[in-house]
Amino acid sequence: MSKLPLISGKDCIKALTKIGFYVRRQRGSHIILRREEPFGELVIPAHKELDKGTLRAIIRQADLEVNEFIKLLK
Repeated sequence: MSKLPLISGKDCIKALTKIGFYVRRQRGSHIILRREEPFGELVIPAHKELDKGTLRAIIRQADLEVNEFIKLLK
């Protein structure tokens, strides 16, 4: 298992848009992303640094492996 990087919510959103997610709406500091096929909806906190547990949960909900997510960051 690869080590999770320390990234911001903005960087996380940029990576997830590469696989079909788009910003649906925002409420406070939480940004809701959506993907139509296959359907998925994620809530990303717009923080300067995401906690490791939060990032791991986002990756899992997006049906990705940690290695796949790290490749999307590049």
